Amino acid sequence: MDGWSKIQSSLGSINFAQAGSKFTKGFNSSVQATKERLGQVAPDEITELPQGNLTAAEVSAEYKDLEARVDALRTAHLTFLKITKVYESETYDYPTQIQESISELSSSIGYNLTSFAATNLKGTNLPVPASPTAPPPTSHKTLPHALLRSASTASNALQATVGGGEDRLGKALALYASGWEKVALARLEQDEGIQDNFLHPWQTTLNTSIAVAMKARQAVRVSRLELDAAKQALKNASSQRQEHARLEVENAEDDLVQKTEVAITLMKTVLENPEPIKNLNELAKAQLLYFSIAAEALSTIQGEIEELSVAAEGEYR
Repeated sequence: MDGWSKIQSSLGSINFAQAGSKFTKGFNSSVQATKERLGQVAPDEITELPQGNLTAAEVSAEYKDLEARVDALRTAHLTFLKITKVYESETYDYPTQIQESISELSSSIGYNLTSFAATNLKGTNLPVPASPTAPPPTSHKTLPHALLRSASTASNALQATVGGGEDRLGKALALYASGWEKVALARLEQDEGIQDNFLHPWQTTLNTSIAVAMKARQAVRVSRLELDAAKQALKNASSQRQEHARLEVENAEDDLVQKTEVAITLMKTVLENPEPIKNLNELAKAQLLYFSIAAEALSTIQGEIEELSVAAEGEYR
């Protein structure tokens, strides 16, 4: 009985007249949209957008221009974001990342299993493994870091041999590694700066202000369809329904005017927003700083490597 009482109470709180009106409007709008797509509505029966003291044609032209510009802005954001999203992951230029990832995954699983056993087997009759002192080290997966590690490994291999301390190639590789160490650090700082000052605000603009403007445009489209559907209903209404149908048209006209004004305001706000240009400037600044540091670091070591190269070539001849 209590359950039935709750159902009755819930049903009693529903405004069936209002719900039915919304359903009817939605159905009529869908029918109107279908008729327009099929070319069953004359062009002069499709309402142009009204606003204030401007003529419908003037507002319609302005509205379409704003729509086109917002569409272009959204496309620009999406197109550029497809490429710049690589900065979200440091591995975008990293070679052989799959092989190293498998090796690191194996080490990580072994560490986790050992840690779990060391913690949970205490107080049992089972042998308890020694607790691992620290998790396995992880390496940054960028091309600069890969070049740094490979040059260091190659240099150590050469200099570890008898008389290797005087090996010019070993020294040159050590110099090369020292230069890329600075580049690798700058690379991480660049990516972090791009994520914070470009990617996040760029995506925020796309997902908030541009998305809100797009929703406002959709609301205008729905309102316009509802108005044209109401006009068709008025045209076909019986004498008893004429007054009600006329009021429906007036209400729909007021709704369209209001939603058109809101959409125009939102689209203008989006188009005038300076944030995207500011974000793009931050991207360029981060890249410029990175390439400047890279150029300086490599320029320094290149001079020393060239001296070793000239000396080695002189001895060879």
